[in-house]
Amino acid sequence: MEVGIDSFAATSGLHNKSLAESSMDEMSDLLDRIVLADHAGLDVFGIGEHHRKEFLDSAHTVILAAAAARTKRIRLASAVTVLSAADPVRVFQNFATLDIISRGRAEIVVGRGSFIEAYPLFGYSLQDYDALFVEKLDLLLNIRSHEVVNWKGKFRAPINNIPIYPRPIQDPLPVWLGVGGTPQSFARAGTLGLPLMVAIIGGETHRFRPLIDLYREAGRKAGHGPEKLKVGIHSLGYVAGDREQAINDYFPGYAKTFTKIGKERGWGPVTRQQFDAQTGPTGALLVGDPEEVAAKILRHSEALGGISRITFQMDNAGLSHEKLMNAIELIGKYIVPLLK
Repeated sequence: MEVGIDSFAATSGLHNKSLAESSMDEMSDLLDRIVLADHAGLDVFGIGEHHRKEFLDSAHTVILAAAAARTKRIRLASAVTVLSAADPVRVFQNFATLDIISRGRAEIVVGRGSFIEAYPLFGYSLQDYDALFVEKLDLLLNIRSHEVVNWKGKFRAPINNIPIYPRPIQDPLPVWLGVGGTPQSFARAGTLGLPLMVAIIGGETHRFRPLIDLYREAGRKAGHGPEKLKVGIHSLGYVAGDREQAINDYFPGYAKTFTKIGKERGWGPVTRQQFDAQTGPTGALLVGDPEEVAAKILRHSEALGGISRITFQMDNAGLSHEKLMNAIELIGKYIVPLLK
């Protein structure tokens, strides 16, 4: 099982400086965390894509390229690339370039995004939410397979016998499909034979088993072997020296962040009772000491029929750089060996 970190380059608000100075410090800290994850033996580090004030990841391939220049072995991925609001040609070119800079360590995780700011920002209608993604994924996979592209769709001009460069070192360049809870998305990934990255940020993890079974069955029907039908889990989590410390560190910022998101989406405020249920034996949150979290990951994997990758998303709780660095060290020193 591969173990990694996903980050949205969230601004913690802990720097008492101007926005520009704070952004520079936050970005420097993020790159230091990626370097540490590389040194600590983690397998992958993913950067998301958002277009909001509280995140610095709107140009995530630039961050990943900066990390590529400072790391040696860790794989560098998006988490996710909002493909519906992007040009697949540029997405491919950006990640092919990243693959060259990193000497073959780039991965794309494509999705539709859980926030919607990218659609009006880049001139797209939310009425085309799914159709945009289907068409653009088709073009991206076409470019991945063919150096000279012939393609026609609805939402952009056709490409008639045009070569697309640069080409990546990896052939094929890894493309994962990032999904939430939509059955059609799971089935689509299986039919296409794409590895699946499932964002499980709430509820009970085992409840996703029917959707993952749907993915695997669709893949088998399409003739894809198990080597292609990999399942990864993106989870909210945090590791500290003991459970009490982890809970006390993580809960205040988690509650603040998800109460704010919930207000935007019509949910109620986060309560401690809800949080405690999420950190319980079957809840989705991976918060606790290393042994507890490793055991929970193994339970989740068994409940889902086996997973190939687990990533922690920790910078959504306003934690200090020092606490995040310590968590990465603990994951590398204890959780990676326990899982492997």
